Amino acid sequence: MLKWPYPKEIKSLRGFLGLTGYYRKFVKNYSKIAWPLTQLLKKDSFQWNAEAQQAFELLKQAMTTLPVLIMPDFNKDFVVETDASGKGIGAVLMQEGRPVAYMSQTLSERAQNKSVYERELMAIVIAVQKWRPYLLGKHFQVHTDQKSLKFLTEQKVLGGDQQKWLAKLMGYDFEVKYKPGKENSVADALSRQMQYQAVTMIQCEAWEGLESEIQDDDKLKKVVQDLIGEPLSHQGYQLKGGRLYHEGRIVIPKNSPRIAWLLHEFHDTSAGGHSGYLRTYKKISGVVYWEGMRKCIKEYVEACEVCQRNKYQTLSPGGLLQPLPIPTQVWTDISMDFIGGLPKAQGVDTIMVVVDRLTKYAHFLPICHPYTAKEVANVFIKEIVKLHGFPNSIVSDRDRVFLSSFWTEVFKQAGTKLKFSSAYHPQSDGQTEVVNRCLETYLRCLTGRQPKQWPRWLSWAEYWYNTNYHASLKTTPFEALYGRTPPVLVKGNESLSAIEEVNRLTAERNVVLEELKDQLLKAQDKMRTQANKHRREVAYEVGDMVYLKIQPYKLQKLAKRFNQKLSPRYYGPFEILQKIGAVAYKLQLPDDSRVHPVFHVSLLKKALAPNIEPQPLPSCMNESWQLEPEPEETLDTRRNDTGEMEVLVKWKGLPAFENSWELVDKLRKEYPRFLLEDKENFEGRGIDSFGRVYKRRGNKRNVGEYYVV
Repeated sequence: MLKWPYPKEIKSLRGFLGLTGYYRKFVKNYSKIAWPLTQLLKKDSFQWNAEAQQAFELLKQAMTTLPVLIMPDFNKDFVVETDASGKGIGAVLMQEGRPVAYMSQTLSERAQNKSVYERELMAIVIAVQKWRPYLLGKHFQVHTDQKSLKFLTEQKVLGGDQQKWLAKLMGYDFEVKYKPGKENSVADALSRQMQYQAVTMIQCEAWEGLESEIQDDDKLKKVVQDLIGEPLSHQGYQLKGGRLYHEGRIVIPKNSPRIAWLLHEFHDTSAGGHSGYLRTYKKISGVVYWEGMRKCIKEYVEACEVCQRNKYQTLSPGGLLQPLPIPTQVWTDISMDFIGGLPKAQGVDTIMVVVDRLTKYAHFLPICHPYTAKEVANVFIKEIVKLHGFPNSIVSDRDRVFLSSFWTEVFKQAGTKLKFSSAYHPQSDGQTEVVNRCLETYLRCLTGRQPKQWPRWLSWAEYWYNTNYHASLKTTPFEALYGRTPPVLVKGNESLSAIEEVNRLTAERNVVLEELKDQLLKAQDKMRTQANKHRREVAYEVGDMVYLKIQPYKLQKLAKRFNQKLSPRYYGPFEILQKIGAVAYKLQLPDDSRVHPVFHVSLLKKALAPNIEPQPLPSCMNESWQLEPEPEETLDTRRNDTGEMEVLVKWKGLPAFENSWELVDKLRKEYPRFLLEDKENFEGRGIDSFGRVYKRRGNKRNVGEYYVV
């Protein structure tokens, strides 16, 4: 109790007053003594001063002198009150509500990771063992705020740790009673002393020469001189052993070279773990203090190169929604995409989706992968152009087909403008992405347990989609395109008129189109408003250095995937060359990069630290942001558990930790131009000698017979 540190915040002050207040009836003039401390509990009133320090010391003295601590009476029953927090345990031994002894102890790192139940049980065992001379051979009560411990001695199934702790209580005559934490204030306060909240060790050598640095700082030098004459002249400052402290922390000058070392130790090392600003500040501020340390630590953490490259951004995505302009006519502006990865059936395994951006009318065309730009263009002309002609514009992602020179030239001759989404931001073509999702759901529901039957349902899927009501259109794509309701497949007995009033239908169609445009504008405004609630406006200047966000690159190697979880989240930094539109920027990528240099603003993050060496993009990354590595050399050989030969492959353009073991047969099949026979084996043999494996038969008749695997 005499070593209890003075409170540095309201929370710790409340804990101390809760502990002393429990025994206030045993302390003469308790309210008068504690009054300066209770005044600090008022809003915005916590200012530790000489009066508060004096009251704090008087209360500590009162808690450790008669008549508070009493001598034990072995003719009366003892009560042990215990509590455990996340950092320590506390207990008090009492008789008739008055304390006989206190106990508090920090928990080891391993013990801190135990469950609440185990920590509370540990507190009981440690307290009982500590006060063994008082308790052994006598009946006593244990009070705890862990209700389940009431049934400790009645449980039939106990875990290993429970059995170990319970065995240490054998031989004691006691009963466990539940006491809520708010009533168990003494043990609770002892278990939560501020000195247990951070255990940080700094080598003594780090403080050598600190006194001379303080003497060189005019402000701190004056503080030291004032404290020598009047110890309470500067609030929060103390002199202990010739060293200056501020609220129990070592004081260093704000220009001390130790600050750089401290920031490195508490942030960059394995113990620091590149924590964020607040956690780093809490760790450092528990040990040392210097003027302006908050700002200094924040700037250091924000400028950390490793953090900028590898950490998530917790801010909302950058770039406000920029809807595409509403088309003026049907099928003049369309969007396209592919749905791949379907089971191959009837010679097809991919769906080409084409959507009119005005009426949302869609066509679903089956094709077979792999496909070339010429094949896709032929399907487009055969199925789309024959019905609607060449469009004025096509919106698509950056698929290799749409980027090919053949595709570009075909539509250049037709006068069609190709509009691509920015690199790695398919949300630019959100309309087609939504259609794809609807189509996939429809086929998933209809095919059921026969997924290879999907081509059979594709025509029905197109009819289903085009005749469904769309909230953005306030009608169906069919009615928006043709100006009439879609035909009913199951008709009633009512006869229909054979004469159509052409002029009336034409007029109604124009009205429908105008209303359609109005509804789309309203839908866009609503979508923009909703989307921008979760976005923020971000703007960069030409010449700014920014990091580029790349999700862990995806590639299925022959044996396993690359290390996606631990891949960097940002590459760069790269210089901004040009602003494209409202939310896209062109970057200065490396000369050998095959990635399109225009990116949406949500993929960029400003580089805060100057003169950082750029981290280049993987050289084997293609235009679709996928890795296409090639084997560079073989480093080693081995046989797997099934006797098959494997080689350790070094991949071109990838770091050494991406080296992987691959089957020789599959490597030859996947990369026929990679000549394994030309590579030397570590055992002095060519890899071309791996084709046969000889094993000895295990039957009794042919003991010496060998066969070829």
